Amino acid sequence: MSSKELNPYDNAMKQLNSTARLLSLDADILETLSQPKRILSVSLPVRLDNGKIKNFQGYRVQYSDARGPFKGGIRYHPNVSLDEVKALATWMTWKCAVVDIPYGGAKGGVICDPKNMSTGEKERLTRRYASAIADFIGPRKDIPAPDVYTDSQTMAWILDTYSQIHGFPVPEVVTGKPISLGGSEGRNNSTARGCVICAREAAKVIKLPLKGATAAVQGYGNAGSWSVIFLQELGVKVVAVSDSKGGISSKSGLDPAKVQSHKDKTGSVVGLEGTSEISNEELLETEVDILIPAALENAITAKNASNVKAKIICEAANGPTTPDADYILAKNKIFLVPDILANSGGVTVSYLEWVQNLSREHWTEEVVNQKLEQKMVNGFKGVYEASMKYSVGMREGALAVSIGRVADAIKSLGMWP
Repeated sequence: MSSKELNPYDNAMKQLNSTARLLSLDADILETLSQPKRILSVSLPVRLDNGKIKNFQGYRVQYSDARGPFKGGIRYHPNVSLDEVKALATWMTWKCAVVDIPYGGAKGGVICDPKNMSTGEKERLTRRYASAIADFIGPRKDIPAPDVYTDSQTMAWILDTYSQIHGFPVPEVVTGKPISLGGSEGRNNSTARGCVICAREAAKVIKLPLKGATAAVQGYGNAGSWSVIFLQELGVKVVAVSDSKGGISSKSGLDPAKVQSHKDKTGSVVGLEGTSEISNEELLETEVDILIPAALENAITAKNASNVKAKIICEAANGPTTPDADYILAKNKIFLVPDILANSGGVTVSYLEWVQNLSREHWTEEVVNQKLEQKMVNGFKGVYEASMKYSVGMREGALAVSIGRVADAIKSLGMWP
């Protein structure tokens, strides 16, 4: 079976089994990790604006809580599937472990098309979903967060529903909330900040001076646009960016403020005065020092990997590189920082938000950023050391660190009953 035919969960299990061989993992621990701890499937009847009731299908998969409460986002999308949610719950477990935060992994999803739903319909769906999973989430059990097509407003509705059920405010039941409800400073740009910290640490490894280095960023959403700003702060010249409609390049470098202003006005980065138009495919093959894929999965494949000229790839998106492409990039000695490390800044600051909520504190953005910096630097160091120890790439090194930590926790806990 080729990697293209594997569904996401098969792919996650393939990674687990491969890492288990690398670590000589105990067969009993591998057996324990071969299935999620809990799979919740819920039917969600919701009254639409036209007065009719429609049934939606929702899931919450809790993969492992050996290292702490379950943690993971909730996505609303027409293509949500149980296998996808299971895979994402598995990867969340590794993501939390790789930066050593005391969480397990979970994920939620509802099959719906939020683009064709009113705000009222989305609120009623969210509250129905929150009430259906209320017995299975909680500050010490499972802490949801936003994901695809959900946001801080979605989290506010879940927080309110859960709090109404329990009779008192429980802000620590979700993260990614509005600041006014206990959300954390620095949460909005934490994924990009963590990614650029990883790029900086990778540059140290390959001895790449960042002052005057060049970069390209695919995807100009939250992670991509903030990555451009943070790269510029390090002295890196961003020469190409793109969004779903296409890309732009400029050898003299792009001004993030002008790019953002143009995108806000026109809906795309394409057409900014003084830039050349390029395709998303061309952006990936631009001759730069640092490439940040911050858009869709499977952007770098066996077809284009040999044309990638960057010295460092830092994956801000989830799964932007296929397994076949990984092999080609490694052969071409491109230093790749994998998604479970590179984009773990978001879940790290979610953890910091939860800690603040538990103690009813609110930290400054400076304090949050300092703590994020420490977690990301230590996470990168651990993964790089593992890649050297086992003579593997950074992706295999990240899985070795994270799966090893989860395995150690399971072994120490023992089995009861």
